[in-house]
Amino acid sequence: MKIYTPIEAAMAADGNKYLGVLVASRFARYLNEFPRDHLAEREEKLTTTALEALAQQELSYKLVRRRRSEA
Repeated sequence: MKIYTPIEAAMAADGNKYLGVLVASRFARYLNEFPRDHLAEREEKLTTTALEALAQQELSYKLVRRRRSEA
């Protein structure tokens, strides 16, 4: 199992380790939606796959501001 440090997540996410973890977790949830037979060649966990993609800068993301709900 590979270990990714917060510094590696921060370097990939403009210096913010929390943003890096959020991007990786969102990507892991996206990967989880695929059928298992498409991901059969990967032996590692989806979170490890997502952090690896983030650390190697294979992910691109865009920050979108949340809309305030009008109550």
